[in-house]
Amino acid sequence: MATIAGVEDVDWVTEIIARAFAADPVWGVALTRPDGGTDHRAAYWRPYVEGALRFSSVYLSDEGSAVAVWLPPGEDEMTTEQEAGVRAVVEGNLPTSSQAAMFDLWDRFAAAQPQHPPHAYLSLLATHPDSSGRGVGQQLLRENLQQFDAQGLPTYLESTNPANNHRYERAGYVALGRFESTFDGAPITTMWRRAGGT
Repeated sequence: MATIAGVEDVDWVTEIIARAFAADPVWGVALTRPDGGTDHRAAYWRPYVEGALRFSSVYLSDEGSAVAVWLPPGEDEMTTEQEAGVRAVVEGNLPTSSQAAMFDLWDRFAAAQPQHPPHAYLSLLATHPDSSGRGVGQQLLRENLQQFDAQGLPTYLESTNPANNHRYERAGYVALGRFESTFDGAPITTMWRRAGGT
């Protein structure tokens, strides 16, 4: 059974996300410095986790190896201060050209998300690499979706790895559209799931 993460879990949740997205087709590229350095990745992801903790909407799988970061309808991912912290990580670790590409990428994510009807937003779904391939992330997603179905609430996500699209489709998601990463043109698929998955 999934548990709601608290402030005491931030370090672990951030580590799961940073390691899981290290090889992601979009974020793995976007968060790698020209010299190959990646030691700033955890600092980048941490405010996303802390932002969602405001709503008690960060979930850990029962054995703690997968995490789902959700946002309630209409809520911002971060506070103004948290967003400034992420921006500082980008500006302090990436060259000017990559900074511009990152901020443009943020704009593309924001522009792609539908405003209506109200929906829960799956900001991040990640499984620790040591537990990958065991289905723990999908099980966590199923548990979360059961809660949203009970509320009659649709959900939305962006898939940054085409290899995962079929997994989301099995959970009831359908593709809405697509946009490209500003770094290398990697595809990002926007996906929607009606309440009940039908």
